[in-house]
Amino acid sequence: MPLFSSLSSDDLQALCGRFEERQVRAGTNLTTEGAPGYTFFVIESGNVEIEQDGTIVNTLGPGDFFGESAIISGDRRNATVSASSDVDLLVLFGTEFRILERDCPDVAAEIVNKMSERAGVAPQAD
Repeated sequence: MPLFSSLSSDDLQALCGRFEERQVRAGTNLTTEGAPGYTFFVIESGNVEIEQDGTIVNTLGPGDFFGESAIISGDRRNATVSASSDVDLLVLFGTEFRILERDCPDVAAEIVNKMSERAGVAPQAD
């Protein structure tokens, strides 16, 4: 996955136990615009639609991620994200990210850098 492509095998090992695997059915809402957010998502398979102010603004698929602002800054969600197909996800909770920052600051910084790279590229889902 592009988000993790620059990490070493040791770094990837440090991440392994921190993510939870989750499968959701088409039509499931994963985030709600304006709600507090405590989770970050990476799409393994399937697609999600990003909706802002009632308009679909983007579609994300395998390798894409969303929800990063919620765990980095604590901001409220800026979009509603819904599964447009069955989706397999990796989910990282904010508390796990904080532990990662404490225990493996270089790995956490690399992930934050990757997340920041895409700022302004397209409407993001958080």
